[in-house]
Amino acid sequence: MPGEFERIAQIEDPYELLRAATERLAEAQQEVTELARLRRRLIQELHAQGLSYAQIASAAGLSRGRIHQIRHTGPAPEGAFLGSGEVTVVTPLRPDPASDRTYVALDDLTTGKRLEELARTFDLSVSYDHVSLSGEIDLNRAGLLVICGPRMSPAMHEAYGKDPVLEWERDEVGWLLRDTRAGQEFRSGQEEDPVRPYDVGYLGRLPRPDGKGSFLAIAGIHPEGSLGVVHLLTTDIGSLWGQVGGDRFSVVVGTEYDPNTHEPVRTELLTPLYRHDEAA
Repeated sequence: MPGEFERIAQIEDPYELLRAATERLAEAQQEVTELARLRRRLIQELHAQGLSYAQIASAAGLSRGRIHQIRHTGPAPEGAFLGSGEVTVVTPLRPDPASDRTYVALDDLTTGKRLEELARTFDLSVSYDHVSLSGEIDLNRAGLLVICGPRMSPAMHEAYGKDPVLEWERDEVGWLLRDTRAGQEFRSGQEEDPVRPYDVGYLGRLPRPDGKGSFLAIAGIHPEGSLGVVHLLTTDIGSLWGQVGGDRFSVVVGTEYDPNTHEPVRTELLTPLYRHDEAA
């Protein structure tokens, strides 16, 4: 914006000017990326409604060639499933029994890294944060992608409690996910006898405590379940975005994994994609 440029250009301290110009340039680049994503999504939506590209071009005052160019370039619209501009991947910290230090478990690190890689393919900026040892995490922020179950954090336990359909429970066998609408429960294959390489995970968009937005929540009964959820996002995010967009929802994901590497082999949706506005 000219006004913002003029404000920055008037800064006399050269170091402060350099800092302000760099920050504003980063913000402007994010805005350009999100505007390009929005433009591409609008063209796809208008075409899906039955309009030809020629009609869209004529109504928008653009050439047909420009419409085709926009349709095939720029960040994919489904990236908005994760957020816009900058997202923050959140993983839990764990205590090191051999010292006073904390660490992020390798399984959580792997899941977080793959979620980061996915976000970057959509031209999203990615930062990191952690759930503290006491389970504290500020959920009242935009763009949060939280990899944490109810056991590790009271804040997340409360957030999962806002889901109108799916519930986390724990009994003498272990943790499970319950579909209260269908009356089904889902458990990990690690608790079966004999054990089988199969785990269950949760994927949902839940309301922030302050009611001013939402965040994406990912958790497995075991780490393989979380990794399976991210694998599903990597392979099928377009379909998920097409069905729920940016609305609040939740679904249970089943993951068959390699017993040697613990890498996902196959993922499946075990419940419908429950839209929370329809379930309330």
